Amino acid sequence: MVLKITPKQRVKINALVRRECCNCYKGHCLLLDDGEETKCVQLISRYGIYCNYFLKAVLPAEKELYAEILQQNGIHRITTRRKRYPKFF
Repeated sequence: MVLKITPKQRVKINALVRRECCNCYKGHCLLLDDGEETKCVQLISRYGIYCNYFLKAVLPAEKELYAEILQQNGIHRITTRRKRYPKFF
């Protein structure tokens, strides 16, 4: 699912990626690193959110921006399915 963003939101998102994403190192994505440096997908995208890690782990920390992007895309909220683990204690 690709969420569309405005140019103003893009500026905020790029700052958030550089500041908060643990997989962004000097503009390169550690998750996509297969021996060669790979540019961060989110930093080079202009019109949408393409990085699933950013969407699920980083963006929700900025509640206002997250709510604004979801609202403009007609989504009430994104839910994640959690696996239930048995209790051992």
